Amino acid sequence: MSGSGPITIWINSPGGDCVAAAQIYNMLMDYPHDVTVKIDGIAASAASVVAMAGTKVLVSPVSMMMIHNPMTIAMGDSGEMQKAIEMLGSVKDSIINAYEIKTGLSRAKLSHLMDAETWMDANKAVELGFADGVLRREDVPADMEPPTVSMLYSKATVVNSLMDKIAAKCKTRTPPAVPEQTGRKVDDLYERLNLMKH
Repeated sequence: MSGSGPITIWINSPGGDCVAAAQIYNMLMDYPHDVTVKIDGIAASAASVVAMAGTKVLVSPVSMMMIHNPMTIAMGDSGEMQKAIEMLGSVKDSIINAYEIKTGLSRAKLSHLMDAETWMDANKAVELGFADGVLRREDVPADMEPPTVSMLYSKATVVNSLMDKIAAKCKTRTPPAVPEQTGRKVDDLYERLNLMKH
């Protein structure tokens, strides 16, 4: 990502794919100029990771941030389940890396906050170091539209999204239609057998 000056990123997202969030985070961290992140709705789950890439993070006084443990869906035997547990542990560690760089909090403290699924209003986000300040009136453009993303976060939504992705990957192709048999029909066979009896 190249640029010739500072940029501002507006975030209003309930989260999503942690790999996509990591890619966005890395691009913003690699940007050679200042990155101001302004949270005008919600920065939850993976979206909170993206926010951590800001040189300066500002939160609207009516916005929320939320951090929690990563989630996945796994199928298989006990070995597959153990792999999923280990993968989630690694993902959690990588998320903590981003939070630790921004907040300066200990890894243990951040892990506890994630375990508890912590919701933060603007003041709490600033107090814990996830944000640098609260947006003031002059920071918000007059023509900005209100956020359209729901402020509600639901584990069911995440689970349903993951299930849809798994179903899409597991979907098999529809087998080709079997052509209708040409030749003698069963009814013709019975007719011939009946004629032979007489």
